[in-house]
Amino acid sequence: MLSALAIANYRSLRQLTVPLGRLTVVTGANGSGKSSVYRAMRLLADIANGGVIRSLVREGGLSSTLWAGPESFSAAMLRGEMPVQGTRRNEPVALKLGFAGAESEDFGYAIDIGLPPPIPSTAFSRDPQIKHEAIWSGPLLRPSTQLVDRKGGALRLREGKGWQAVGRPIPAFASMMTEHADPRDAPEMLTLREQMRSWRFYDHFRSDADAPARLPQLGTYTPVLANDGADLAAALQTIREIGDGEALDRAVDDAFPGARVEVEAEGDRFQTLMHQHGLLRPLTAAELSDGTLRYLLWIAALLTPRPPALLVLNEPETSLHPDLLPALGRLIAQAARQSQVIVVSHAARLIAALDDSEGLQPVVLEKQFGETRIANLDMSEIPRWEWPAR
Repeated sequence: MLSALAIANYRSLRQLTVPLGRLTVVTGANGSGKSSVYRAMRLLADIANGGVIRSLVREGGLSSTLWAGPESFSAAMLRGEMPVQGTRRNEPVALKLGFAGAESEDFGYAIDIGLPPPIPSTAFSRDPQIKHEAIWSGPLLRPSTQLVDRKGGALRLREGKGWQAVGRPIPAFASMMTEHADPRDAPEMLTLREQMRSWRFYDHFRSDADAPARLPQLGTYTPVLANDGADLAAALQTIREIGDGEALDRAVDDAFPGARVEVEAEGDRFQTLMHQHGLLRPLTAAELSDGTLRYLLWIAALLTPRPPALLVLNEPETSLHPDLLPALGRLIAQAARQSQVIVVSHAARLIAALDDSEGLQPVVLEKQFGETRIANLDMSEIPRWEWPAR
């Protein structure tokens, strides 16, 4: 379990700490910063796979993703007595991402990404560099809870009450997660890396006429649905054979009363078929409406026989009829019993369907002076956060 997500200087997220529950629902008006929170989570996951720097470059580089407002707002700016304007910079350029564990046995992590020093000059002078990384146990970084510390190229590991330096330097463009996850002297780093690699993200399944999910596909055991949903039929059949087939049937009937789904195997290719009340033959995936196909994709994703530590869903209501959203909400709440779930949504009916879920943490975002803030919580409800010093 994670207890908090912290983001600094990423797009509209100048300083944001988001409390996380078993099921966290992030909502807000268009442009309030919901997509930035989702993308920040994707960047965190990229760290464990060695791709965070390349992901930032694909977004336009560090200068394009950094907070574009002033380093801080004066009281006069906030009162509207003077225009918002740049102030003297007191802190180095930094994009910071992190999360905290919920209990003392859970790990927290933070990363600080900045720019290379101006000297010596290099062709990669705008290439982001990892300046600092830290791993600790529990909800708050303290000297007594910190387990791993990386500054620049230097890495040190907790050893009793002291520290042990690792001789081999870490390249500025690489995370310690991929450079030194040693099961002997850094087991916590290896454990956390594998946990982050297990995180699953689903965002805007394809349902157009040429969507892979509409076509027969080679079938093999598929406990985890692909991001594009291409292996839908195999994922559904896997749920039926080694997962919870009864839950699959209930989820289909909940959304489409009287309907049922089966998977037809022709040779080594699988095809999704849907039997609907009143029809004389089943419909193939190619014949289903966009909304029906998307709902079947969500069933395959949320009833996975291999639940991840964290499941992040971005606007799962897309292309679904409002009448399907209560059933989708019940499906999400069921998934939250096995995994920690974060849902980013602006669909009022879906949010209402999740209102009574166990462990719910609602987060409503708003934007003031271009900065994303949490509108529905006061400071006492936002977890305390400490960034490691550079």
